[in-house]
Amino acid sequence: MIRLFFMMAGNAKKPIYIGAIDEGTSSARFVIFDVIKKKVITFHQIEIKQKYPREGWVEQDPKEILNAVLECIAKVVEKLEKLEISVSDIKAVGITNQRETTVIWDRKTGEPLHNAIVWLDMRTTTTLDDILDTIPNKSRNKNYLKPLCGLPLSPYFSALKIRWLMDNVPRIDRAVEAGTCAFGTIDTWLLFNLTKGQLHITDVSNASRTMLMNIETLRWDRPLLRFFQIPDSILPEIKSSAEIYGYISNPPSLAGIPISGCVGDQQGALLGQLCLKPGQAKATYGTGCFLLCNTGNVKVDSTQGLITTVAYKLGRSAPIYALEGSVAIAGAALTWLRDNLQILSSISQTQEIAGNVSDTSDVYFVPAFSGLYAPYWHQDARGVICGINEDTDYRHIIRASLEAVCFQVRDILEAMVMDSKTKLNTLLVDGGMTKNNLLLQLQADLTGVRVVRPYMVESTALGAAILAGVGAGLLDIADIEAPQTANFTPQISDDERDLRYSKWKLAVEKSMKWDLKSSSID
Repeated sequence: MIRLFFMMAGNAKKPIYIGAIDEGTSSARFVIFDVIKKKVITFHQIEIKQKYPREGWVEQDPKEILNAVLECIAKVVEKLEKLEISVSDIKAVGITNQRETTVIWDRKTGEPLHNAIVWLDMRTTTTLDDILDTIPNKSRNKNYLKPLCGLPLSPYFSALKIRWLMDNVPRIDRAVEAGTCAFGTIDTWLLFNLTKGQLHITDVSNASRTMLMNIETLRWDRPLLRFFQIPDSILPEIKSSAEIYGYISNPPSLAGIPISGCVGDQQGALLGQLCLKPGQAKATYGTGCFLLCNTGNVKVDSTQGLITTVAYKLGRSAPIYALEGSVAIAGAALTWLRDNLQILSSISQTQEIAGNVSDTSDVYFVPAFSGLYAPYWHQDARGVICGINEDTDYRHIIRASLEAVCFQVRDILEAMVMDSKTKLNTLLVDGGMTKNNLLLQLQADLTGVRVVRPYMVESTALGAAILAGVGAGLLDIADIEAPQTANFTPQISDDERDLRYSKWKLAVEKSMKWDLKSSSID
């Protein structure tokens, strides 16, 4: 059962209902929280299809995303009626979303001008190469723009996706010329449609993922716009993560309800896990795996391959920053085992099957299907399975896929410790994969830190609800109580842990420079 734990100031007894739209890579949800009774009232979830028009390309239909959100809302409204709860009792709505995914549409007609390019799409590799050619040789490295935006040059972020769309889709180029072109990440696309075109905005956490926002001023940066040759006319207005942006007009069932919270999904999970103090870190395990460490009001510049991002900003308060490391392939590796190798019929079987062997029989799996993200940033890497012997069977490969997630998390945690100069003793975790107890025990064993899972593992929607409550003046973030948790502690020796990690590093080396057509940058 999903539970929400709040401690509210005062003695109010009347329920306060807050809605959260959670639009992720694989599904959309609408959740209603009762922040007084400390629970989820109801929710509805719909899967989102991904399209693969070419190898390495990943797209989604923006209309399908919108319709899924609207259908989730409709189903929740029906459930509320059965619970005899009035929709008018919903006091605010927050939005959290997959982040770098890029949508471009015509602001007059509201029609998308192309499918959304999803965050893990790799088509912009050649666009990146072309841009690199414009940089003087002595400055040509992946961190060339990092002092301005906090991000390395990578196909991962939105700016290169925008540039590719402008260069390759004639109707987008025409819309730019006509002044009707609008860009947004998924939050912006939803806000535009929920208000029937009245709002073209984003929040600082999503804007910090585009490579176009200055990480210190929190404004669109003219040198960055010139570098990517992107006109500011297509960009949304940047807002804080918690304020009343406007009021819902679509669907009519929620008309008049304020939208007062907006945050990227991983930053939302940081809030949902209540990592409110510098040094607190969380990992969200889904299609990919994303680790964030709160650094407070201090913008820490990584020297270890991590990125600097805005965690959130509450109204006029100073922004909260975070260090982030991203693993491209986490749950997606299990999907690959199921769909491509067909050694799983259901991902839910993973714990049972992998638990039937005591170890991987020295097998290591690096799932670098489309390159390695933090801390390596090697787009030329490809997946490898190492250490296979005559005793290897499918169970060892499945267990190695779980360990692969854990090793990639250790890579990032070690970088975070070096950058933040703070030893991390506890890792808070959430996301669908954390239902797997074996995964979390392996994570504790292979990192040597305590792993803590809240009883509500889907923290992203909770983060959006918190922000909406704060933005609408319903909550004080200082009064929010930490959730109950389950703990996993390391069970292996330091020597065994380090030996296994050293073999993982050997496997990572074998995965690099595999795709000679894809040139990584130093």
